[in-house]
Parts: sequence; structure tokens; C-alpha cells
Amino acid sequence: MGKLSHVDGRGRARMVDVGPKAVTRREAAASAFVRLKPETLRLIETETVAKGDVLNTARLAGIQAAKKTPELIPLAHPISLETVAVDLEAAKTGLRVVCRVAAEAKTGAEMEALTGAAVAALTVYDMVKAVDRSAEVVRLRLDFKSGGKSGVFRRRA
Repeated sequence: MGKLSHVDGRGRARMVDVGPKAVTRREAAASAFVRLKPETLRLIETETVAKGDVLNTARLAGIQAAKKTPELIPLAHPISLETVAVDLEAAKTGLRVVCRVAAEAKTGAEMEALTGAAVAALTVYDMVKAVDRSAEVVRLRLDFKSGGKSGVFRRRA
């Protein structure tokens, strides 16, 4: 394990200099899971949650969040995203949220994917918290990244 790239020799936070890095195709996918009661899932699937369409609202929130990552994460570089896709899939115990992003950039897109997945999951939570106080966001993680000198990362199940 190497040294932290966002810390200088005196232990102070710093933004990494990406100036000398090559522009490459960067892709990343991140996911989160929102645990929900079965009744809450039914409300979401039938679009009867009082606050409105949970899935489309969460999808839009995740896309917007991915685009705003450098405003939220202090040392993240602004990159020009070419695509952001947020998918939500119902499972037995909740919703799986997946955010995929791609860009031609000097630095990776994993923070954008993670931010998109996190905010989409938080949006689901916000929209159902009145009917499901036990709802919880769990397992936010990077599932895939490619591009740059570190190569491909793919999470094994």
C-alpha cells in the first residue's frame, strides 16, 4: 500500500496535480442498497408514496449529484461527464441503486459514481421515511472502474 495522494509531506490535505496525466476514457460504477419493509416496496412499485414518484425522483437526484461531485467533495477534480445513468432495482428486502458514469478525463470518475449512488439512495430514504422509519442506506461501494494507469478494478461478489 502506497502513501496517500491527497496528503502532502507535512500531513496537510492537498489537491492532486493531474496536469501531467494523460486524458483517457474513464468509466465507473457504484452501488448502494436501501433496506425497506415489503409494504414500502409495494408503495414505491405502485407509485403511491405521498411524496411522489420515488424511482424517477431518485434517478434525477443521482444524476444531479454526480454532476456536482466537485462541489461536495473538497479534493475532487471537476471533470466533464459524458454520461450518467442511475438504475434502481427492486429486491426482496429493498432497492439496489447503481450509478454508472463515463468521461474523457485526466482523473477517474469513481467519486462521481459513488456520489450519484449515495444521493439517489438518500433520496429514496427521504421520500419513504414517513412510512418506513426502519429504512436504511447500506453498502455504498465502488463496483467497477476503468481508465488511467491503475487499470481496471472490478469488485468480486
